[in-house]
Amino acid sequence: MTLGRVVGTVVATRKDEQLEGFKLLVVRTVGPDGVEKNSYVVAVDTVDAGVGELVLVVSGSSARMSTGCTDRPVDAAVVGIIDSIDLASAALAGARAQST
Repeated sequence: MTLGRVVGTVVATRKDEQLEGFKLLVVRTVGPDGVEKNSYVVAVDTVDAGVGELVLVVSGSSARMSTGCTDRPVDAAVVGIIDSIDLASAALAGARAQST
């Protein structure tokens, strides 16, 4: 699984018939610290995510196991909308203070 932020949508009026009815999202990869990376993926939306939301993305065979994606030409799927990420911030702050 990877973390990402939805930054847009893709409209494709002509596509494989097995993708009819699916919403396609452009997702920018994000590190666990919230810093956006310079990589993007187009993913099938299985959870009704929207632009600006932080999401979980699966790829490969895991994407094809997502709801409604079985036996479809899908390589990435948004499978969760993230409410929060806890990186044990107190421990990280202490480690940073010791390293300076």
